[in-house]
Amino acid sequence: MPLDDREQRILEEIERQFYEEDPKLAQTVRNTSLATLTARRVRWASLGIAGGLIVMLVFFTSNRFIALAGFLVMTGATFWMVSSSRSKRGWNSIAALTDRTRQRWRRDG
Repeated sequence: MPLDDREQRILEEIERQFYEEDPKLAQTVRNTSLATLTARRVRWASLGIAGGLIVMLVFFTSNRFIALAGFLVMTGATFWMVSSSRSKRGWNSIAALTDRTRQRWRRDG
C-alpha cells in the first residue's frame, strides 16, 4: 500500500534528519544487507570453530575440563553458523509466503 503525500513528506524529513545527524550510521545501514550480516556471522562462527578445536586438541591430555570447554565453544559456534545460514532462507520463505498471501488477497478481493 503506497504512502499518501503527507506520509511521504514525513518519511523524507525523517530520512534527511537521519543522514544529517549520523552520516556514518546512515551509510552503514544503507550498505548492510541480510546477506552481508549472514556472511559476517558465518566468518565469526568459523573462527569460533577453529579456536575451539585448537583449545580442545591442545588441552585434551593435560586438562580435560578446558578441552571440554573448547569442545563446547566449537559446538556452539557450529550451531550459530547453521542457524545464521538458515536465517537467510527463512526470511526468503517468509517473503514468499507474504507475496503469495498478497496475490491471493488481490485475486479473491
